[in-house]
Amino acid sequence: MKLSDLPPELLAERPHLFSAATVPVPAADLARMAELIAAVERVVALPAWQEERVGKVGGSGTAAGVFMGYDFHLTGAGPQLIEINTNAGGGFLAALQAERNDVLDAYVAMFRAECGGRELKALAIVDEQPRLQYLYPEFLAFQRLFQCHGIAAVICDPTDLLRCNGSLWYAEHEETRLDLVYNRVTDFALAEDAQIVLREAWLQNAAVVTPNPRHHALYADKRNLVALTDAALLASWGVDAETRRVLAAGIPRTELVDAARADDFWARRKQLFFKPAAGFGSRAAYRGDKLTRRVFEEILAGDYVAQALALPSTVPVEVAGEMTQLKVDLRNYVYRGEVQFIAARLYRGQTTNFRTPGGGFAKVVAA
Repeated sequence: MKLSDLPPELLAERPHLFSAATVPVPAADLARMAELIAAVERVVALPAWQEERVGKVGGSGTAAGVFMGYDFHLTGAGPQLIEINTNAGGGFLAALQAERNDVLDAYVAMFRAECGGRELKALAIVDEQPRLQYLYPEFLAFQRLFQCHGIAAVICDPTDLLRCNGSLWYAEHEETRLDLVYNRVTDFALAEDAQIVLREAWLQNAAVVTPNPRHHALYADKRNLVALTDAALLASWGVDAETRRVLAAGIPRTELVDAARADDFWARRKQLFFKPAAGFGSRAAYRGDKLTRRVFEEILAGDYVAQALALPSTVPVEVAGEMTQLKVDLRNYVYRGEVQFIAARLYRGQTTNFRTPGGGFAKVVAA
């Protein structure tokens, strides 16, 4: 597949989805990111972590969660993991941009692996009002890829799903029994009314739902970063010294925001980045040096973490005939602890976006 296979009108509506720039990353930094990801996976596998994180979530199954996104900034101290995301978007589009059809084959194998020993015959790519989503072109690309591999694929809203006789179906065509749901919904707990059928299908194993609330609890809740940077807690769980060293070197120290410590956080705000614990896509996230008192009070009243500021690196990009510096986030797309693909996202401002001229997904090359 190629980017030119996607509807040109949809790409034209998203002029800052792709950047023409290439981002060189030192081979040593690529190795350090993989090392850090492996260290996180070792901690997540611990019984103490599993019990602490998923005790109230429920659910089971063998699905590992597709498209785990480990996002890094490159700093003078080496790569710094700023957050982990479930259902990290863009992995398909970025692989198309890089002309990596081998990665696309790996993605198909990943979805088949999520089904365990069952054959993957039909799946649904599910998001709320999918046609209105910014990454809708990716949904279409996935649909075509699956169909090329003999897997029936529909794109639908969660309210289009029907649970009947212990199975999950696409309601518009009741003959379509779904083996798997590629879940792109950002209600990570599947708690809203629109997700009732999807949540019940997951809890009752009517279909594989990937990623699901269990994956979010294990990896993507921002409070997990607090534990991953708490050396004493990790030691009490039996985490070995080398793993603790890798985590301490690669994850900025993260703290729970406590209103009782408001004066302390305000005094240190310029060295902190504030994020909602259950947030995604940089929504309601703030650099401390940009905070107003009003926003700070909202943070204190909410459920936030504060992370030591790890400023992103920059790359020169030509925009409208002039060179400018754009910030770089590196996203590692990971499955079962293995890095499948790395893409850069270029932007200007506090957080990543797809509104920056010259910005968007960019190719990564080893330097």
